[in-house]
Amino acid sequence: MTQPTQDLVAERERERRTHDETHHLIESNRVDGTAVFATDGERIGHIDHLMIGKRNGRVEYAVMSFGGFLGLGQSYHPIPWDALDYDTGKNGYVVQIDKSKLRDAPYYDSKGAPSWDRDFGEQVYSYYGVYY
Repeated sequence: MTQPTQDLVAERERERRTHDETHHLIESNRVDGTAVFATDGERIGHIDHLMIGKRNGRVEYAVMSFGGFLGLGQSYHPIPWDALDYDTGKNGYVVQIDKSKLRDAPYYDSKGAPSWDRDFGEQVYSYYGVYY
């Protein structure tokens, strides 16, 4: 690819990002890795990935990675998307829960993910006080 062609491709990518990402939208790959804070301001983890409804296209959960070291002992906590608020001052999401309550929240580890069925969804959403 020649330099003018590379420049044109780069410019189109910048324009696409400008149009796709606004104060109302964010690209999913930019959510992955974003810090999650408890209400007291303590960083409690980061977004590992999102779970999106296949049919409705709605983000159902942000799966937060919690604890562990170099991937060992790590647990994954699905948090209803509606239970998270983005805090521009922290450049991260705040969940209305403290760290001690998070220890009892529904989670899974690297040995196996949940079934993601309706019963699991109701359990997770009710734990965080969000309507399912």
